[in-house]
Amino acid sequence: MHSARLLVVGVLLLALSAVGAPPPSGPLRVEEAVSIPMSTDDASSAPSSSSTASSASASSLPASSTTASSTTASSTTASITTASITTASSASASSITVSSTTASSTTASSTTASSTTASNVFDSVQAGVESFSLLRDAPSSPGGEGVHAAVTAPRSWLHRVRYSHDGSLGGSPPAPRAANNATATYDYDEVLRLSLLFYEAQRSGRLPADNRVAWRGDSALDDRGQRGEDLSGGYYDAGDFVKFSFTMASTTTLLAWGLAAYGDAYRAAGQWRQAEGAVRWAADYFIRCHVSPDELYGQVGDFSLDHRYWGRPEELNMTRPAYKIDREHPGSDLAGETAAALAAVAVVTRDSDPDYSALCLLHARQLYRFATQHRGLYHQAIKGAAQYYESTDYGDELAWAAAWLYRATKESVFLDEAEHHYTQFLLRDRPAEFFYNRKVAGVQVLLAQLTGLQEYRDAARAFCDHSVLHQKRTPKGLLYVEKSGTLCHAANIAFVCLQAADAGIQPEQYRDFARRQIHYMLGDAGRSFVVGFGRRWPTQPHHAASSCPDRPAVCDWGALARPAPNPQVLYGALVSGPDENDFYEDIRREYIYNEVTLDYNAGFQSAVAGLRQLQLRAQANETAR
Repeated sequence: MHSARLLVVGVLLLALSAVGAPPPSGPLRVEEAVSIPMSTDDASSAPSSSSTASSASASSLPASSTTASSTTASSTTASITTASITTASSASASSITVSSTTASSTTASSTTASSTTASNVFDSVQAGVESFSLLRDAPSSPGGEGVHAAVTAPRSWLHRVRYSHDGSLGGSPPAPRAANNATATYDYDEVLRLSLLFYEAQRSGRLPADNRVAWRGDSALDDRGQRGEDLSGGYYDAGDFVKFSFTMASTTTLLAWGLAAYGDAYRAAGQWRQAEGAVRWAADYFIRCHVSPDELYGQVGDFSLDHRYWGRPEELNMTRPAYKIDREHPGSDLAGETAAALAAVAVVTRDSDPDYSALCLLHARQLYRFATQHRGLYHQAIKGAAQYYESTDYGDELAWAAAWLYRATKESVFLDEAEHHYTQFLLRDRPAEFFYNRKVAGVQVLLAQLTGLQEYRDAARAFCDHSVLHQKRTPKGLLYVEKSGTLCHAANIAFVCLQAADAGIQPEQYRDFARRQIHYMLGDAGRSFVVGFGRRWPTQPHHAASSCPDRPAVCDWGALARPAPNPQVLYGALVSGPDENDFYEDIRREYIYNEVTLDYNAGFQSAVAGLRQLQLRAQANETAR
């Protein structure tokens, strides 16, 4: 998914010595690293049949959901009215220019000091552990229970082959070992709470008074458009500080879809207001970026400039260019996905805030017309996006946006256009994945839900049958599409197939499949891949702000190389995950395993909500007997 930008990150890491940072090491030798034993020589086990609570210490966890306030629209949103939408003629006809403003360096208040520090166990054992060995298995440590020293830790077959000179060490691969998905249960409520904390940790702009992430503060308050428009707010994309609207919008659509479908799950978890607030935070930003009917800002910050900095977003002191699409430089994919996101948020907020829902629909309609009337790929207008989040087509986004607008408005014109795009762009063909650049499976399932027509039901079934029955798996059963964002791909497919099941398409089979995929991520593989949840969770996500020490200590490139858990716990983040052989390394530099992004959590969180909803339904049926 993020292979291009991961490659760029790797090149930048190799150049750190040019800016005074410690140079990265080369490929690890067997003597230098300890693998996470994922083979049969690892005596890990699935959780017990009782509900498994998070192992995070109660003293270090953020405030519980009961302290979170309602999601009142930000004051900046209130100022955005229909009257503020100018005519399309105001769009610039010249080539895209870049406005550069300097992000203010805000002074951190004492309330943003971290409430979490690395456990003392890491300090006491660090001297006796190789610099890249994994700290695990200690009840008092964030990620597990005890420490496995490099000289004694077992190494998996994959690890021994991987770091031998000729790839021939040690026997044959371990036989696949099935996870105990049938009996394992997990605290879905806690997973939802933690995932929402991850999104709060990614917020840009002026944070609300009830901010639950103590080590975060206001940042990038001076983000401006080419004519001085206020572009503050939104979410940082990953462990860096660029705001990419294409992936942010895709994330928002999936989160809103899960909210609309599984509201009871969020309410049971005490997280409805926080979840609604998460999608409204994004929608507020999209509305600010949509400065005229045919003009939308799609990126703030330059990736090449951003990746020369490793530190806190509150201390950014660099130019933050803003890039847009307009009539002369269209982006049907970006405009279409943003329209879909706003229409989905309109569905979510229709009952709680009808005025806000109507505002989202106003912008969604305009953006959809912009996308259909001025065709083009957004990365041809926003050149930097081609290197990191290239879009290969826009037909799926057009159909996606029209379908969501039909769901939000019930106006038949949008269904007609969705079906027209479906035919025109050959969206009946079976895809192999579902993610920000490939929405076809989502279009098929959504149209099956909206129309009940057999054509769309057959297409949805073809996709999910392929995923359930034929898609490549790891030895432990994880659906494997590609290494970049391994878990994200599996979680997205789990979610969309849960939606297909809700439409009456192979419900038992697809729900069992989704449960097994999500349970792999929560612990059935022998470890958790969600920061702060379960046992042996990742302690070194590739995330700059999380890697920084408590203020006022300086944070720089040295934090990237520090062989210890991140001082600030990035609760709820789903890491990229293991490779095709279930191998995973909890090392910050190894971004291919430990990168975190907005879109990695989106389908995952919505799938967890779906599983919680099924739980509630089963409990209600049991009570009714």
